Amino acid sequence: MKDIKIWRSIIKNPIRITTTVAGQVVDKAVENYTDEDFKKVEEQERALATLTMALSSDIAQGFREYTLAKAFWEALIEVYEGNEDMKESRQDMLRQKFNIFNYVPSETLEAQLQRFTTLTTEMSIARIFLTKSEINKKLLNALPK
Repeated sequence: MKDIKIWRSIIKNPIRITTTVAGQVVDKAVENYTDEDFKKVEEQERALATLTMALSSDIAQGFREYTLAKAFWEALIEVYEGNEDMKESRQDMLRQKFNIFNYVPSETLEAQLQRFTTLTTEMSIARIFLTKSEINKKLLNALPK
C-alpha cells in the first residue's frame, strides 16, 4: 500500500471531528466541517474502501456491517488469523504436516517440490522458523528412491 495516510487510518482509531462548545468537546456538525475536516473523513472512507476492494466480493459480503476501517481490519485479523489458541493449533498442525511429509507414489518431482514449498511457506507465515539444514534434510529424505 503506497498511501501511508490510508494505512494510518486503518491501524489507528477513527478520527472524530470535534469542536469545543461552552468548554465541552462535542462532535462537529457536518455543515460546519472545514476542508481539512472533510479530508480527514475522506481518508477514513478511502481506507475502508481500500480494504473492501482488496477482498473478493463473497468475502467482503461477510463484513459489510463494518463502517470503520480499524474495526474492519481487526475483524479480518480475528477471522483469518484467529486467537492465540487457534494460532497455536495451526502451528501444531503445520509441524505435524512437516514431520510426516513424504513422497506420494506416482507424484511428479515438480508436484512434490510445489507441495513442500507451499508447506514451508505456510510455516513461515505461521512464525515457525526452521533452519536451512532441517528443511534440506526433510526434503532429501522425502525424495523417491
